[in-house]
Amino acid sequence: MHDSFIDGFIVYPTYRIVDDESEEGIKKKRKKALVYLFGRLKNGESFLIIKHYRPYFYIKTKDSHDEKLKKAIKDFNGYIEETDFKNFDDEKVSKITLWIPGDVSKLRKYLEEELKIECYEADIRFYQRFLIDYNIKGSLKIFGNYKKGEFVDRIYEEPEISVSEWFPELKILSIDIETDSKNKNIYCISLYTEGLRNNGEYKKVLIHASEKNIGKKLHNALSINTEKELLEKFSELVKQIDPDVITGWNVIDFDLKIIKEKFEKYKIPFILGRTDWPCKVDINNDFMRDSSADFPGRMVLDGIQLLRTSFIKLENYKLETAAQEYLGEKKLVGQENKAETIDMLYKNDQQKLVDYNLKDAELVYKLIHETSAIQLTIQRAMITGMTLERVKASVASLDSLFLRYAKAHKIVLNSTKFSEKDEPSKGGYVMNPKPGLYDYVIVLDFKSLYPSIIRTLNIDPYSYVKNPPKNIDKKKYVVAENGAVFKNQEGILPMIIQDVWKQRDDAKKQKKPAHVIYALKIIMNSFYGVLGNPSCRFYNPALSNAITYTAEKIIKLTADKVEELGYEVIYGDTDSVFVVSMAKNTEDAQTIGKKIEKYINDFYKEYVKKEYNRESYLEIQFEKLFKVFLMPTMRGSEEGAKKRYAGLLIKDGKEEMSFTGMEFVRGDWTDLSKKFQLELFERAFKKEEVSEYIRRFVEDLKKGKYDDMLIYKKNINKIFTIYRTNKNI
Repeated sequence: MHDSFIDGFIVYPTYRIVDDESEEGIKKKRKKALVYLFGRLKNGESFLIIKHYRPYFYIKTKDSHDEKLKKAIKDFNGYIEETDFKNFDDEKVSKITLWIPGDVSKLRKYLEEELKIECYEADIRFYQRFLIDYNIKGSLKIFGNYKKGEFVDRIYEEPEISVSEWFPELKILSIDIETDSKNKNIYCISLYTEGLRNNGEYKKVLIHASEKNIGKKLHNALSINTEKELLEKFSELVKQIDPDVITGWNVIDFDLKIIKEKFEKYKIPFILGRTDWPCKVDINNDFMRDSSADFPGRMVLDGIQLLRTSFIKLENYKLETAAQEYLGEKKLVGQENKAETIDMLYKNDQQKLVDYNLKDAELVYKLIHETSAIQLTIQRAMITGMTLERVKASVASLDSLFLRYAKAHKIVLNSTKFSEKDEPSKGGYVMNPKPGLYDYVIVLDFKSLYPSIIRTLNIDPYSYVKNPPKNIDKKKYVVAENGAVFKNQEGILPMIIQDVWKQRDDAKKQKKPAHVIYALKIIMNSFYGVLGNPSCRFYNPALSNAITYTAEKIIKLTADKVEELGYEVIYGDTDSVFVVSMAKNTEDAQTIGKKIEKYINDFYKEYVKKEYNRESYLEIQFEKLFKVFLMPTMRGSEEGAKKRYAGLLIKDGKEEMSFTGMEFVRGDWTDLSKKFQLELFERAFKKEEVSEYIRRFVEDLKKGKYDDMLIYKKNINKIFTIYRTNKNI
């Protein structure tokens, strides 16, 4: 069949090596690589695109005449050609094209180790290179013939593809299993989804019927006689529902781990994707790495990690806590004696077990939508070109963007090499605070300070000057505060930030959903940290320190300029200054805040032009106003405590308590400490009596009135994987 252009979204990119059936390929017994792109179409159908593509990398043109090089390329059935591309040192490069992706690393090793020839962009994932060349970042337009597939609705072979900005509605399937208290037997598996071609919600529980319940009909459930049949039915339903994303709560470390073990036990093919390739589950007990699941054609995204990756903070990451916080709902079975309760329900009340199992799957589905975690993940993928499970990889995200911009400007990048962090990166600057209790304190905050500095000074890997001249011409060069020198031009990283910044401003003007704006902010603000990461292709402490040293200079200079106006600066933290306004009331303070804001912004326009011969992108904003503000001292000292303060904030014309770094906002302090601190500060800021309150509080504490609030809590990095033997979340 043939179709006009149709929009789609790539859920799962990969590739396969097959026999080259062309006349020349058969003659040489050659293999070739096919890119496979699985995804969802705008009309709701699933698709697979198959396209032939060849891997390549670059070397310096001056190295391309080496006879041993030419022979090695021929041995790999490749060829070399001149290009109009250049490296960072403005040297011409030539392109080496091969047939098989795996041959790139083999040839690179030979060239670099044996012939001492440097290779460029020889480390890029094969499918990622394909998407970069087509400039596709998630969504695409497809034009061509298609046929019906066994696992997908449409298979396109060698279609035309181009860029699209369509935001997809992906099909999300939430699953949950319940087992006996020893995790040896699966009692039931629930499946929950909504939308697309299901005409609403789909909810079903597959339950292994106990002897007394065989043949008994249960609401929203199928009673199945054996565990093996239950698993086979689960496999059938997953393929029938055909989700783009499978999710759940701790779904990889618990649910899929057990499901995979059971598939192996009964010798059932573990095929739950959009092809007949086996699925994989990789359980990782390392604190620094998450477990993963590879379901060809689909993505497996754990609900907990989706929330964490979306910067959604919770007291703890139990499903019960998240559901109450964002949905106002509870699980149907509490945590106390949960395992024993599940065993009891399985024997005596399977309908209630079904309801509980299904509710857990439904809660996860609703959570990732209500918090916009899934929408934010898709948006980040569409901005950076990363796959859904890798949007949190900030190093790879910058790499993906930088490669695209560099290609457009005919520039090739160095291949990534292992780097030691030989020079410490300077952290954000924090001024020594002046402790005390103040009235009408203004907080002035630089808008995206680090990205602004990158744009203003052209801090950029491509523009960095390794060996600058002794006499610096400001028309040609920019010198950062740490002494790093950059060409005074339009660099690649500043271009990326400028475009992301514009997208964010446009999104605000167009009143696009919050997750769109937030995704752009996350990506833009991550670039500083990436430059200081040894795993980054552009790792260079001189670049990251150029940003932080310049930021320190700006905060100090800003404080000096504010004090020239006659106002006292009592604190400064990374990108903000705290100013005592000496105002008599809120309206007076607002006027003063706006006056200082305009004065500082006007100053930097002139200062940057004079000092760097550049346009200033620095913008300070009158961010907050505290009616009363407390800057405490460090314990046992007269000096002020950094990153710790509290105040009575004026927000939308109303007063509200605000804490930073205090016990009230710290998750590892007791609820009692928070209660005490909140009430104490409220009284102090409103100039109410405090000594009697403290005396009564201490008396009640000694009497045991607050014993239930004296609990210390501590988050852990790995979600219970190595701490428990049962699924008690």
